[in-house]
Amino acid sequence: MKMREVVELLDLEILTSTREFLDIDVSAGYTSDMLSCVMTGAENGSLWVTLMANLNIVAVATLLEIPAIIITENARPEQATLERANNQGVALLSTPRGSFEVVGRLWERGLGKG
Repeated sequence: MKMREVVELLDLEILTSTREFLDIDVSAGYTSDMLSCVMTGAENGSLWVTLMANLNIVAVATLLEIPAIIITENARPEQATLERANNQGVALLSTPRGSFEVVGRLWERGLGKG
C-alpha cells in the first residue's frame, strides 16, 4: 500500500513539510506507545501508529527507518519535534481517531496481512 493511500483512507493531516514519503510502499505496521517495544518489535520501513507525540518518536523512527508516524487522538507534537522530523525526513501525520480504529482500518485494507 502506498503512503498516499494511507493518508487518503484515514483522511490524515500531514504535519511535516516532507511530501516524498507519499509514494513509499508500506507493507507492515506497528502500534505501541512504548519506545522500547517499537525498537524491538517494529520492522524497518514499517508504518508506526502511536498516541505519543514527543521528540523521542523521531529518534526511534530514524533508527528503524520508519518513514511515517500516525499520531492518534489529535495529540500534537511540539515545534521542536516537527523540526527534528523535517530534518530527519520522517513524516508526522495526525488523526482524531484512536489507535485501535486506525489499525483496524489499515488491517481491513490489507496492510500487514503478508
